[in-house]
Amino acid sequence: MLRALLKTIRPRQWTKNAFVFAALVFDGKLLRLPDFLRTLAGFGLFYLISSAVYVINDLFDIQADRQHPVKKNRPIASGKLPLPVAVAAGIALTLAALFSAYLLSWQFALTLLVYFAMMLAYSKWLKHVPILDVLVLAAGFVLRVHSGTTLIVVERFSPWLYVLMTLLALYLRFGKRRAELALLADDASNHRKVLDGYTIPLLDQFITIVSGTTIVAYSLYTFFRPEAPGNHALMLTIPFVVYAIFRYLYLIEVKQIGGEPEEILLKDRPFQISILLWGLAVLAVFYLT
Repeated sequence: MLRALLKTIRPRQWTKNAFVFAALVFDGKLLRLPDFLRTLAGFGLFYLISSAVYVINDLFDIQADRQHPVKKNRPIASGKLPLPVAVAAGIALTLAALFSAYLLSWQFALTLLVYFAMMLAYSKWLKHVPILDVLVLAAGFVLRVHSGTTLIVVERFSPWLYVLMTLLALYLRFGKRRAELALLADDASNHRKVLDGYTIPLLDQFITIVSGTTIVAYSLYTFFRPEAPGNHALMLTIPFVVYAIFRYLYLIEVKQIGGEPEEILLKDRPFQISILLWGLAVLAVFYLT
């Protein structure tokens, strides 16, 4: 039962919550131990609230998941995790996350509460509304970035990063919808109602628009970031971003994968290398120049 619960809270999804560190890194405070520890605690609490959302979402989707070729194996849908245990776990995770967040920072706790309420609305209603479903998920990533700014004293964090996070999240989510549509084909709407409002050509247009805009926005940020006027060294990281975006597009359109973006991050070696090189280059620019 414990193994089933661990599977339900999706440990591999921890990568999404790494965006809590954006404020710490891009404000130049990664090496300040108190700020790092507060952000690390925030990262853990965001994972707790996200885990609660996953449990609740699976409870809402139990019937649909049982008809899905892959999701039918989820612990709640398959019956490996009893419903009373799942409900109790969802409540416990939510209360633990919100109470601990309040002890850390009331602004951070408020951000978690907004995220939780928004995800509940998504799980119950909004995920069935085309376009809005993707926008809500993108907002979840923006809240992760914002939560990091509530944990430290922000001095040089650029609002450009909110724009970039929004565009990047839209790109990943539209890519996920495309992968799901391609996988499920004519039976897609029976597994996820919102897919009935999309077509692959439409999603390809959305992806083209968002991917191009993301590259332009990131390029402009590297040139005009307010925290370092006149220092354009960050522009050297643009090729890594371009490659990562193109690689993801290649994987979803040619390799027909991408239904779970975090799986690409954890398994695709070229994508991992591009992200690693980008991260090292960013750290070098912010902390060595």
